[in-house]
Amino acid sequence: MSHTGKVALVTGAGSGIGRAVALALVREGYRVVLAGRRADALAATAALAPAGAGVLPVAADVTDPAAVRALFGRTQEAFGRLDVLFNNAGVSAPAVPLEDLTFDQWRTVVDVNLTGVFLCTQEAFRLMKGQAPRGGRIINNGSISATAPRPNSAPYTATKHAITGLTKSAALDGRKYDIACGQIDIGNAATEMTERMTGGVLQANGTVAPEPRMDVEHVARAVVYMAGLPLDANVLFMTVMATQMPLVGRG
Repeated sequence: MSHTGKVALVTGAGSGIGRAVALALVREGYRVVLAGRRADALAATAALAPAGAGVLPVAADVTDPAAVRALFGRTQEAFGRLDVLFNNAGVSAPAVPLEDLTFDQWRTVVDVNLTGVFLCTQEAFRLMKGQAPRGGRIINNGSISATAPRPNSAPYTATKHAITGLTKSAALDGRKYDIACGQIDIGNAATEMTERMTGGVLQANGTVAPEPRMDVEHVARAVVYMAGLPLDANVLFMTVMATQMPLVGRG
């Protein structure tokens, strides 16, 4: 394990992409704050890290401004700074027709996927611009849905399109503080969330078909690459996807 001495914070670190990325950063020598709603899931991620790794699990709800402030306060208290934020926490609504979604289902997705990312970005700006050496990097989990929707996915797709705008705004507004911001759009990483794809999911033409997936480690390695760049270089957008998933060529 190399020792970068850098500090990273990963939201949604209790499972899936967040867990894979957090552990990959640990292997690169980062000290990593594991954030998520469920303390038991964060503990399970921490238990997978090598003995002696600088891992700090913090249970936090990214939709709660006070909880987000406390999360970044704990990070600064424990490690003194923050070099990388991976905004990964996300939820989706049930795959029902748009007109059948409830207001609460819509709002839950917006609160987690968009407002939560904004709140974490805001706290990261506050911390990164005041530390020495100044600056840091923010990486947002966009998704293929930041470009193209699936059927019955209006809340998720709308928030992921919005993340693209927030990424660009943060990249622009962060320049004066040496804060770089980029986005990784992930297609069909093999996690619990995409398990149902192997049995068949609804396609745009109304058919149901299984979809190929890829090992989540490819995503983790991509985020590690983005995170490791010097602050005068930035991957603004990257797409990592299962080669044969339906997207290119309208299918």
